[in-house]
Amino acid sequence: MKNSRKILFALLCLFYIINVQAQQRIVKVVTSDYELWYDEPANNRGGVIPVNESERPIDADWERWSLPIGNGYMGASIFGGTSTERLQLTDKTLYIRGLWGAETQTSFGDLYLDFFHNLRTNYRRSLNLNKGIAEVSYEYQGVKYHREYFISYPDNVLVIKLTADKPGKLSFTVRPQIAHLVPFGPLQRIDTMTIGYLSGPTQTRFSYNGREGKVFAKDDMITLRGKTEYLKLIYEAQIKVIPVNGSISARNDSNADQGTIRVENADSAVILLTLGTNYRLSPQVFSNKAAEKLKGCPDPHGEISQRLIKAVQKGYDQLRAAHINDFSSLTERVQLNISKKSSLPTDRLLAAYKQGKQDTYLEELFFHYGRYLLISSTRKGALPPTLQGVWNQYELAPWNGNYTHNINIQMNYWPAFNTNLIELFESYVDFHKAYKPMAERFASKYIKIHHPQHFSDKPSGNGWTMGTGAGAYMVGMPGGHSGPGMAAFTSKLFWDYYTFTNNKQILKETTYPAVLGVANFLSKVTTDTLGFLLATPSASPEQYAKVTKRPYPTIGCAFDQQMIYENHQDAIHAATLLGKRDKNIRLFKEQSKRLDPVQIGNSGQIKEYREEKHYGDIVLEQNHRHISQLIGLYPGTLINENTPVWLDAAKVTLNRRGDISTGWSMAHKINLWARAKEGNRAHDLVTALLTTGIHENLWTTCLAVLRSPFQIDANFGGTAGIAEMLLQSHEGYIHILPALPDIWKNGSYRGLTARGNFEVSANWKEGQLAQAEILSKQNNTCILKYPNITYAILKDTTGKTIKYKSIGKDKISFPTKANQTYIISNVPQHKVAAAPQELKANFNGNTVSLQWKPTKDAAAYAIYRTRGNSPDYELIATDVKQPTYKYTASELKATDYLVFKIASLNETGDEGKAATICVEKQ
Repeated sequence: MKNSRKILFALLCLFYIINVQAQQRIVKVVTSDYELWYDEPANNRGGVIPVNESERPIDADWERWSLPIGNGYMGASIFGGTSTERLQLTDKTLYIRGLWGAETQTSFGDLYLDFFHNLRTNYRRSLNLNKGIAEVSYEYQGVKYHREYFISYPDNVLVIKLTADKPGKLSFTVRPQIAHLVPFGPLQRIDTMTIGYLSGPTQTRFSYNGREGKVFAKDDMITLRGKTEYLKLIYEAQIKVIPVNGSISARNDSNADQGTIRVENADSAVILLTLGTNYRLSPQVFSNKAAEKLKGCPDPHGEISQRLIKAVQKGYDQLRAAHINDFSSLTERVQLNISKKSSLPTDRLLAAYKQGKQDTYLEELFFHYGRYLLISSTRKGALPPTLQGVWNQYELAPWNGNYTHNINIQMNYWPAFNTNLIELFESYVDFHKAYKPMAERFASKYIKIHHPQHFSDKPSGNGWTMGTGAGAYMVGMPGGHSGPGMAAFTSKLFWDYYTFTNNKQILKETTYPAVLGVANFLSKVTTDTLGFLLATPSASPEQYAKVTKRPYPTIGCAFDQQMIYENHQDAIHAATLLGKRDKNIRLFKEQSKRLDPVQIGNSGQIKEYREEKHYGDIVLEQNHRHISQLIGLYPGTLINENTPVWLDAAKVTLNRRGDISTGWSMAHKINLWARAKEGNRAHDLVTALLTTGIHENLWTTCLAVLRSPFQIDANFGGTAGIAEMLLQSHEGYIHILPALPDIWKNGSYRGLTARGNFEVSANWKEGQLAQAEILSKQNNTCILKYPNITYAILKDTTGKTIKYKSIGKDKISFPTKANQTYIISNVPQHKVAAAPQELKANFNGNTVSLQWKPTKDAAAYAIYRTRGNSPDYELIATDVKQPTYKYTASELKATDYLVFKIASLNETGDEGKAATICVEKQ
């Protein structure tokens, strides 16, 4: 018995030691509270920058300085004033009639709090990204004042807590205003200075775009209520003011329809605000006429009243705790540390960055801010994030406050997948299900017009499609400056939704119907042309021709061909996984062989158009913001490191396109360069975005100019791009640190997500992986890639060594168990030979002469060449010692141009970096 106890005790001690050692091996990531903070309030000067007649006014203060909070349903932008505080309020469903009759999102209104504290000291305002809480603090006449703001998703209420550190010193007026009221009626006038997406404070007047509303105060409540003329939309907000001690009084100005509440000599106070409309997401809001889109939708008054009553009953402490628990459960899934925390206020940190003092803490902060904004602007039950998330202070929101489907709405959701926020995509799933009946009607109409021979009169027989424009009340049809591939650009989101969750129910109920519907439509839009199946008509999004300066109509442009190919492959794969025997799957397989999605041009570029010869010889803008010919690189997957010719051609295209562009374009390029496995070039685009395309509150802009409107997609795309630099999983394996830039030589991350339902954590030192963790959520096989990983040690959290299968030197494969973590350590360091420099080539007759500057760490070189549009290179020489090479072949007499790749080899023959060159015959 004694021996048994001793043995048991020894086993327990051994188990304890193993667990301690295992825990010590687990990736350590410092948990930080991230915040934007400032030592001055945001300006609120009525907001319009004076501009000349050729420009449109913009509210620089709101765009640049206000701090955003939101819960997907509503948003508030906080200015932090001490004399008068302003909260600009937005509801994503509040639309009026805008330009040319389009439904356009409009600002809900403003909540003003008058304190008249002008000579304050020790001022600080901040936005905590972990908790979703904004704060303002300062001293005035010996009293410390503090304000706290948050918008709760669980309770769908805006909460403000006001305190003073001395009793009876809190006095203020609550003064809400409804924005942009316009009388009902026919057209009276148009003020051209306020037409468009940058309307200033002057009220515009279009035909039947009226909006009426009143503000009424009673006891401790203020109600804002009104309706719009065009859509007959009812909107309402209720505000409850709850002071501790002191007095409270309500006042109404009947002449101005303006109600206010005054609080005097309180110790503290809580303000609760709820708002909403009678909008209900359903197929009818897309299919019905304007006056009938909301037919039968209930008045929002009852729901708003009940929501406010419940919030009052819960009280501030419970509301705050529920909000933090909900919000932080999302934010704290992912951690990233690539720098030490800066002590500078955010605006000065950004100013220093723009002046060349590039503190990588700003990059780290920007990454976390993108996740914060996505959580704040889209949640289950709410609409997707617009081009401005859930914030808009204008009468006519930029681009109508819509969902632009030729890249912008897709970019909004990119970080949902790879930064562990997958459930946020559910808002778009619900949106899609509502607009899908209309999208099926558009598909039938499109096929009838362009390919009547393929038209089916069966229900849903033509699949579904959509164009660029969509919004809370409409979805568009493809045409104009974008081709039919637009629907596949959207369905790619649904495929990623499945691949990251690996959830068969999602695949069956959501992904497969979406992908199959698009495949059915796209199978009907091609024409047999010289043996290829080419989209007809076709257009590369928003590109204009040099000659006509209009959208360039063509057949089979890269955007459409790549998107058709991608979607066909996704439909085939989904059907296989589900064991479906849809009769069209065989058709998709046959069509895929003839789509020819990637072609290489004479400049070594991926062609945007089939008739293109050299880069840019068709389009008006050589540095166009859209990089549509590379959509198969990102967010698509057909261009990857297993298609090296195409990948190198993509780099040529990216370099020719240039770095500086619109904010969202630069964000897209971060992801493209990351997928190209070029970490330093990807970081160049991070720097470009933060230098030219960002405001002081870290909102990104559309254009790289001050007077460009705020547009949120670059925030989201930039965050996704940073994650893509650190982890990729689109090539059939998980690639750890695939595009790590030199400047991030030390760092760590935790909780990034990979396809197959894995969470990955890693830390690295001097650019080398020190340790990685793989948390498997299902019983899946895990394939990892990292240089020399086949020499590493793999263990589980108990310290047990796990056997794995080696795939070359850089990949391993092993089975996993659900909810088990696997730890990679002891990876030997690797050194990559630098690429040859100053590569030159001469093509004369049947000979190509190559010359380059040798690199110090290259022992020899390997020479490759392309053959047509093949995705892979042909090795023509290896172990070349000298930095010159002549290639002669009789077939070159019939060739106009060739692409060569010179790869550096180290002493053991391992390939390092490579240089490519496209050479034309002289």
